[in-house]
Amino acid sequence: MALFEWQNEEWKQVSRGAGIAWLSLYALFFVYALADRNGFLFVDNVNLMIHEAGHFFFSWFGHTVMILGGTLGELLAPMLCATYFLWKRETAGFAFCGFWFFENFLYIGTYMADARAQALPLVGSGEHDWGILFGQWNLILQDRRIGELTRGAGWIGMAGIMAWFAVRIFHGDSPKEHFLEG
Repeated sequence: MALFEWQNEEWKQVSRGAGIAWLSLYALFFVYALADRNGFLFVDNVNLMIHEAGHFFFSWFGHTVMILGGTLGELLAPMLCATYFLWKRETAGFAFCGFWFFENFLYIGTYMADARAQALPLVGSGEHDWGILFGQWNLILQDRRIGELTRGAGWIGMAGIMAWFAVRIFHGDSPKEHFLEG
């Protein structure tokens, strides 16, 4: 297969029943996340392990990149998984990994917004990644604003993935044809 031939392949179909089940799960998680007040969701326990591993894997690139590596790891893990499912045109897998990718923005934004206050409980060395990074970059006074924008990107991204998945479930591989017929 040529390098970019995969782009012309159709996405693998997901049954309507399975799609509705997945969409329902995403919607329930969305409501759960909206109702959360402490900024740490149950899935963030897994994301935290990936975050901590990211510090190790990026430690070879210097101190600043090592500190940033936790967040990079949190984002790279679902992005690499999503890339695999994109390549394979696996609708449900791509949607799951895309949703996971954007869900990470919620806690990353919470962590960013805590850079000055440093009230969140930390693991590891006890250093606050975003307190250090924003301090280095002279952005410490914008921590809350940057955090809220990051959280907003997460909400928009999760909603976008849900909408993309819904279109795939209810309108198949060629949604524009369905809309043109109706």
